[in-house]
Amino acid sequence: MKRRQAKPASTAAVTPRKRRRRVIESVLVGIGCLVLIEALIGERGLVAMVRARQDYRAAEQALRAARAKYFRLKEEVDELRHDPAAIEDAARRDLGLIKPGEKVFMIKDLQPGSNPD
Repeated sequence: MKRRQAKPASTAAVTPRKRRRRVIESVLVGIGCLVLIEALIGERGLVAMVRARQDYRAAEQALRAARAKYFRLKEEVDELRHDPAAIEDAARRDLGLIKPGEKVFMIKDLQPGSNPD
């Protein structure tokens, strides 16, 4: 007499209710994955937000540098408008002007290790 062995649970027949539940769970997991991916790399996702913050910091730093340059130039303009000595210094520095009786000496820098002949 042969005994019949019970079928393992994995090969047991799946009822329509269990199958429907598995399909619904799979669909929900898939939708959850899509939502997660969209939240990370989408148009308004985490990656875009980090990139926008970096751009904001760079723009903020450029704005600070531009403001500093603006105030420095504004001070220079005020100085040139009201201080004759500043005008003279600018003319000497930028245009190479000299006063009558002055002599200009041009000194060229030598490269290290070169032999002046």
